Amino acid sequence: MTTLTSRPGRRPARLAPWEERPSPAGQLGKGAIITLIVLAVLGPLYTIVLTSLSPAATVNRAGGLVLVPDGITVEAYRQIFSDTVVSRAVLVSTGVTLVGTLISTGVSVLGAYSLSRPGSFLHRPLLFSILLMFVFFPGIIPVYLMVSGLGLKDSYWSLILPTAVSAFNVVVLRSFFMNIPGEVLDSARIDGAGEWRILWRIVLPMSKAVTAVVAMFYAVGYWNAWFNAMLYIDDTRRWPLALILRQYVVDSNPLPAATAGVTGDAPPTLAIKMAIVVIAVLPALIIYPFVQRHFTKGVIVGAVKG
Repeated sequence: MTTLTSRPGRRPARLAPWEERPSPAGQLGKGAIITLIVLAVLGPLYTIVLTSLSPAATVNRAGGLVLVPDGITVEAYRQIFSDTVVSRAVLVSTGVTLVGTLISTGVSVLGAYSLSRPGSFLHRPLLFSILLMFVFFPGIIPVYLMVSGLGLKDSYWSLILPTAVSAFNVVVLRSFFMNIPGEVLDSARIDGAGEWRILWRIVLPMSKAVTAVVAMFYAVGYWNAWFNAMLYIDDTRRWPLALILRQYVVDSNPLPAATAGVTGDAPPTLAIKMAIVVIAVLPALIIYPFVQRHFTKGVIVGAVKG
């Protein structure tokens, strides 16, 4: 065990096991584990992308997912977007994700900031209600009846409002806001700043990391959500991409474009399915690198502090 030198006459301080420098064997083991994890993540993604770009002969020869490339074609993507089903679903998912993330993040920040101020209006009852959501959930039938009673059924708002606020995200934001030094806020109040100005000019700039992480949680949730659409949306023209993904990939329902005007060079059904999967996964892969630097810091600071 590694030791640290200390003052004469005292026993040398000992490092905790997790603070010690790993041995060469330990470093090799960590590298091997990380490599296996990367392969486990990138392997299926590589196979899906390659299958979506492979011609019909290659897919038929492989008898399923393609592992070795033998020609590249974008015919599957061209045929998907030649029909309005997937292209409209992409627009619906994009709109719902943008609007829903903006509303959810804004409401969560406002709620968390108010709950972080001990003297706020109905502080204890509201905080108790938020914490109660970790234990109890009303269930599908009451929520369905509420959505129908409010006239939200078969509208885009039914994809946003029922899941607009996450109790976990509010608690994470509240924990961070509570650890902002009170002296900073008091000095702003002495200078005449109100609560809205303090939140906009002081609290939010100091909370970029945790706010970015919470916004990403909401965005990924809205982009991948399909269950609410299946419950509340009857008009197939308003289906988001996640529900299209379920209908045409999981349930193996054929796309209209895949059954209309089929020729000998048409891509196989499997290539079309994998192309839909790529379209559904691509936005998250593009966005994540931009918020990755905030991700670890935001989660740790928001969850551990307080």
